[in-house]
Amino acid sequence: MATIKDIADKAGVSTATVSRVLNYDSTLSVSDETKKKVFETAEELSYEKRADRKVRTAKIALINWRTEEEELNDLYYMSIRLGVEKRCDQLKMGIVRYFKNGITELSKENIQGMIVIGIYSKEEIAYFKDITSNIVFVDSVVCDEDAFDYVGIDLAGATRKVIGYFLEKDVSRIGYIGEASDIRETTFRSCLKEKGLLNEEYIYTGNLLVSDGYELMKRAVKEHGEQLPAAFFVANDSMAIGCLNALNEARIPVPEKVSIIGINDISISRYTYPALSTVKVYTELMGETAVDLLVERFRDRNIAKKVIIATKLKIRQSSL
Repeated sequence: MATIKDIADKAGVSTATVSRVLNYDSTLSVSDETKKKVFETAEELSYEKRADRKVRTAKIALINWRTEEEELNDLYYMSIRLGVEKRCDQLKMGIVRYFKNGITELSKENIQGMIVIGIYSKEEIAYFKDITSNIVFVDSVVCDEDAFDYVGIDLAGATRKVIGYFLEKDVSRIGYIGEASDIRETTFRSCLKEKGLLNEEYIYTGNLLVSDGYELMKRAVKEHGEQLPAAFFVANDSMAIGCLNALNEARIPVPEKVSIIGINDISISRYTYPALSTVKVYTELMGETAVDLLVERFRDRNIAKKVIIATKLKIRQSSL
């Protein structure tokens, strides 16, 4: 496993800067470019290369629904993107990168295929289809699943893994911090309702960002005080890092008082304080798989394929 010193050496910054960037220290004053370098270096050092396979040269578009700035606060999508880029590099495939705020430029490129990461409207998907029929969607909501390839994860299953772990530890006061009307929230509700443990006052929703996790946990601490839930399932690691920062600020011991488990296992989750328990999502494999599906399309496969990547619960210091 790469150390903070390894990341610092490769990124050309101090170990203190790396530590503070990875823990989203709001008092640190460094540029977004420096943050990006640290995050990408952490991802690269955690990436295991796969063997080369030669395919004919193709030019593909990689489209990410986050802007570059937003990607710094949601490393899940950065990790998928890097998996795509590394696989394309191994296969000697040309790649043109777009963030969501630049997709109108797509039509100007000679594109043979697309990998589309994130959630887009029906109109945007129709726009992509007009450019090429060779499209692989990653972690998306697709209006016509029979027409396109898809790579995703079983978020409902991942949610059940976390709740099952808490219940095995005899935790009955369980909170949720995440996005509203999301499969993670609906699965959380149904699982706890079935057990007679659902408490609506323990559910907090916002955007899947560090800042939202921080603010929502602060609100939970203020509203519940000594009756704060003994555990929180947090919809992604970025929010979970914000939750840890809020709990540390309030001097609430983790996991002695409150356990936290997130989802994604982004590379920096092992460097938080305390190290974050999480559900491992094999984001680099999602990116690689998307490229391999696109290669199959280039080789004349015309039946849509859906691939669901497995997840694994990883318990570290932030949960009992």
